[in-house]
Amino acid sequence: MKVDNGWIAGQLDRPRGKVDVVLDTDTYNEIDDQYALAYLIQSDDKLNLQAIYAAPFANKKCKEPVEGMEKSYEEIFKILTLMEREDLKKLVKKGSDRYLENESSPVQSEAAEDLIKKAMEHTSENPLYVVAIAAITNVVSAILIKPEIKEKMVVVWLGGQAHWWPDNREFNLIQDIAAARVLFSCGVPLVQLPCMGVVSGFRISGPELIYHLKGKNKLCDYLVDVTVKEAMADGGNVTWSRIIWDVTAVAWLLDEGFERDCLVHSPVPEYDDRYAFDHTNHLIKYVYDINRDYLMADLFRKLTGGQDGTRSVL
Repeated sequence: MKVDNGWIAGQLDRPRGKVDVVLDTDTYNEIDDQYALAYLIQSDDKLNLQAIYAAPFANKKCKEPVEGMEKSYEEIFKILTLMEREDLKKLVKKGSDRYLENESSPVQSEAAEDLIKKAMEHTSENPLYVVAIAAITNVVSAILIKPEIKEKMVVVWLGGQAHWWPDNREFNLIQDIAAARVLFSCGVPLVQLPCMGVVSGFRISGPELIYHLKGKNKLCDYLVDVTVKEAMADGGNVTWSRIIWDVTAVAWLLDEGFERDCLVHSPVPEYDDRYAFDHTNHLIKYVYDINRDYLMADLFRKLTGGQDGTRSVL
């Protein structure tokens, strides 16, 4: 697709000042979505949260995408209750109950409709930032329904593997490969945070978890509990750590010191678990490095209510 790369590059500059954001999340899938949701809410000095969309997923926790979406919807409310943010519950919308059947047929949902409405209230000069940390079904469905929104938003998606990784079998991507292919080829301004090989280094260890979060507030105690339980269920040993990489998608909007990125020509995910590379494709922003310790310190401060200018979670 022909896109003005000069325009794309400008849209992919990190924003200055406070911006409008929506979050697309499979919150019940793993424990990192809960961290990311809370981190975004606690970053309200820079991020104006407009909506939270429950995304579909299917794995050992949920057999069908609709069940994953429904349980994620419930988990979002649980996090908001723990944070005593009743005011944000009106922003939560249900997403797709299934994945795309092909690359041209959207899935209608409350989330897709709401994203279209909110994107159309923005402009190219003042875009809506879509932080997506799940299968990209909701977002791409909105794009397919109303393609004009591509010029009014920037998508920050955690999905796929590093471009040099030997395969591209990453959960968010392979859940809905048709939607991922549309995302990379449609020309929407896109920031990609690859999983294995890049954000896979953003992990929290057991001792850090206990020292920094245990006993700080209701939210932190819940995060400690579910993180430890998942670690033990996965055969946690004397030493263990858990990936909480969804946090990095939120972090891209906050501080250029958290991550390093560059412009690259957009690859297109193929159905055989590989990328197809074409250096005539439009540009995307590609994150290639995470400043793990710097970002982790900011996460701890915000989750515990220890940063000036953020709301305490008590």
